[in-house]
Amino acid sequence: MSDEPLYTQWGLTDDQWFLLVGMPQAVLTAASAATPDSARKTRAENEAGLEKISEARASASPLVSAVAQAALAAAGDPELGEDPPVIQPADPEGYVADVLDRADQVRALLAGRADADAETYRHWLIEIVDTVVGAASTGGVLGIGGETVTDSERTFRDNLAKALID
Repeated sequence: MSDEPLYTQWGLTDDQWFLLVGMPQAVLTAASAATPDSARKTRAENEAGLEKISEARASASPLVSAVAQAALAAAGDPELGEDPPVIQPADPEGYVADVLDRADQVRALLAGRADADAETYRHWLIEIVDTVVGAASTGGVLGIGGETVTDSERTFRDNLAKALID
């Protein structure tokens, strides 16, 4: 049995692996930051996103499963009772732009891979965003009314999809 890291079987370098592992938490944070909310709503979005990441450990895609496991090991596993930090970027617009730049890097990295793992990974990131932005409404009074998905959240999701898939 080799001591070689699993991701080298996919031909990935350390930097490429860390890019893929960091993206689930990054898109979760950017989706939440796209529209400023209360601390309670931000926590709800974070919990929903982490649950989506956690579910991916059971993915049929070995790449997605391995990335989800590594991402939770880095961020904190809710199934183990760990409370991962709720990240609120000081510059939300800058953070969103940075995540979109990293999404371009992911697209370029996975472009040469026509396998199902690459496709599943890209779509999983978009599913994380959909889960986060749908977790808490914005606006309204006492939880009544408001928008489930705001224009800025929808724009981030669309720009992420374009960066990952185009």
